[in-house]
Amino acid sequence: MSTNESASAQSAAAQPAAARATLASWIQSKRQNYYDTDTDLQAVLSYYLGADSLAKERPQLSAFGAESATILDDLIRENNRDEHLPVLRRYDSIGRRMDEIIFHPSYVEIGRLAYRTGAMSRYAQPGQERIQLAYCYLLAHHGEGGHLCPFACTAGLIKIVQARGDEALKARLLPGLLHTDRTDPQHYHGAQFLTELQGGSDVGQNAVIARRDGDAWRISGEKWFCSVIDADLYLMTARPEGAPSGTAGLGAFVVPRLLADGTPNGVHIRRLKYKLGTRSMASAEADFHDALAWAVGDPASGFKAVVEVVLNTSRVYNAIAACGMMRRAELEATSYAAHREAFGHKIASFPLVKRTLSRITTERRNAVAGTFGLIALADQISLGQADDTVRAVFRLVVNMNKYFTAIRCTDVIRQAIEVLGGNGAIEDFSVLPRLLRDSIVIEAWEGTHNVLCAQILRDLQKLQLHRAFFSFVKARAKSQSVLDQLARCEQQTETLLLSSAEEAALAIRDVVDQLMPLWQRVCVEESLPSA
Repeated sequence: MSTNESASAQSAAAQPAAARATLASWIQSKRQNYYDTDTDLQAVLSYYLGADSLAKERPQLSAFGAESATILDDLIRENNRDEHLPVLRRYDSIGRRMDEIIFHPSYVEIGRLAYRTGAMSRYAQPGQERIQLAYCYLLAHHGEGGHLCPFACTAGLIKIVQARGDEALKARLLPGLLHTDRTDPQHYHGAQFLTELQGGSDVGQNAVIARRDGDAWRISGEKWFCSVIDADLYLMTARPEGAPSGTAGLGAFVVPRLLADGTPNGVHIRRLKYKLGTRSMASAEADFHDALAWAVGDPASGFKAVVEVVLNTSRVYNAIAACGMMRRAELEATSYAAHREAFGHKIASFPLVKRTLSRITTERRNAVAGTFGLIALADQISLGQADDTVRAVFRLVVNMNKYFTAIRCTDVIRQAIEVLGGNGAIEDFSVLPRLLRDSIVIEAWEGTHNVLCAQILRDLQKLQLHRAFFSFVKARAKSQSVLDQLARCEQQTETLLLSSAEEAALAIRDVVDQLMPLWQRVCVEESLPSA
């Protein structure tokens, strides 16, 4: 080989080595404390909590932010490998039915770190969701992560037992649900099973039957989409024998997965769902055969309680998951653009890349401000400090916000993948493909877009919730441009409500797509005035 050929060969080898070193530097740069580096989150929490309250919580938030960026990132990446996903074991070694879900050890460790933050135990006192959901936001940097759905389900179960359960049920369930040690046998985590094959969003078609058995009940029937099938406690809807049809006849019940002696409680798992996303969290189809259950409050008003308490809680958690995923997409894209070179320049300097990154940041900032603005209302309600206007605004925005943040989350992640180019499609190159798959799942959870928008339309028509919404927003508007935007939204909403039923049904999504940016803008001006 000639000297020139040798030099060329060395140069050819050096270039990939330099590029690989740059990528290694990029990977290391991302392992920064998710709380300490998120000045917007800090500003929002400071606004809604007050500087003194946030200062008391800051050390623990910072510690979890550091764990999330390092230990949890490694664990969740490992847990989501195909060979480490949950497995159903139906029978034990001598053929007894057990229907047990087997998880990789990484899943257990993720849960231990997540629950010890106290995100669930803080429900012992009202008014804690602004802090609780800050921890969920940090966990959501990894997508659903196997435990965000259990968090949401457990939170909903805690709240409905607190609100509607009798003292005996509270004593039986709350100590375990509020327990912070996920590995302790005394700890409980929850699930909620509403969907049946013939019903879907049409919950009034549900056919699972509840039969009274002394002070308890027996549940029989099939549930079609059972996320967190490994949960200790299932919150379920079922129709007491002789109850009317439709949602009015549905009661709310808690079903333990295991009986007191550790044997299965008549729960037969048909199969685990083979899902597009949220794959490390076990979802299943299940049959219930005379499963022991306890009623939550009066079965005659069970479904109303599930909607008002449980579904609304899950919709807030769904939105915070979208916010966390958007923030992680922003971190991936901006850090990559700052390291990656093309045509002799960092790609962050290219105008179109700059615009994409700016859009990602703006969408994430709007979603975080709007969602924590909603959470602040939830805390007001739980503390008994809310008036009729606040309750009306919460009822409207909780549905609009779930829909809008889910839509924007998927779009933000797709834009981040575009910044990474072909590398963005590689599963083990970055977290983005997993985030995209999870984002599509959270679009469908807790009500599809069309179902939520249809509910919003009914609430506008029947309850006139827009009047409270516009009054609330107007009182907080800080600029003339926001007032102008509000006036346009008022006119568009009044036009909608004067339309025919079919025209209104077709137009409602367009109206929500205008109302939500207005809500987000007001929340940004309040909590992030320097944004």
